Amino acid sequence: MSEVDAARSWRRFDRRRRIGRFVGVLAALSVFVASWRFLDMGITNVDTVPREIRDLLTRMSPPDLAYTPEIVNPLVETLHIAALGTLGALVLALPVALLAAENTTPNAATYWLGKLIVTVSRSVNTIIWALIFVVVFGSGPLAGAVAIAFRSVGFLGKLLGEEIEEIDFGQVEAVRAAGASPTQVLLYGIAPQVKPALVGLSVYRWDINVRDSTILGFVGAGGIGVQLFRAVNAFAWQSVSMILIVILGVVLASEALSASARRMTR
Repeated sequence: MSEVDAARSWRRFDRRRRIGRFVGVLAALSVFVASWRFLDMGITNVDTVPREIRDLLTRMSPPDLAYTPEIVNPLVETLHIAALGTLGALVLALPVALLAAENTTPNAATYWLGKLIVTVSRSVNTIIWALIFVVVFGSGPLAGAVAIAFRSVGFLGKLLGEEIEEIDFGQVEAVRAAGASPTQVLLYGIAPQVKPALVGLSVYRWDINVRDSTILGFVGAGGIGVQLFRAVNAFAWQSVSMILIVILGVVLASEALSASARRMTR
């Protein structure tokens, strides 16, 4: 076979993989179509959608600048909810991560306990945790902060546990051989190796929590979401527009701070 013929016959994937990829795409499309039909999501009156969007945007403009002073306190409350929730999650996530890491957990039972805590935390959405803690603590920012903390434990515990599993355990053994106590082993053998990841993950999770905190008010867990919920219920669309602009600004600012902090930890 000439070089030209060999080039023409080259394929990125062999026949078996091409068939497998085709079957995978076909299965995904089948699931999509089946889900669409099961949910009966037929779109009717498509021609009215642009008109409704224009009508909503008209009612939302111009933003009600006079409403801004009423947003300040709820906005500050939202930021405090995110900060306290992230700090609480960090305190809880450290022991969970040590339990969920194979090289630091005491035994199989504690390992699976750590995995269970991580799974339960990550399986329940923040808004569901907020509903639960509103019942426990009543309406207000406390329920929101605790909900943020419980939702974040799984995220931080899982990723920190994976980072702990990747550390150089020889350094840990060296500290232990020098007669260090378990606390000293943690402080001088493990913590220095996971510190960059710990800082980066904490800042990243705070960034996520700022966004989550903006909607907790819809279930009575405090923050700017309470104002947004009231404005929507009152059909005060110009106030809604102002709140959304403020939320967007806060999210962009938190994203910039998060990116800057992560660069500093590299």
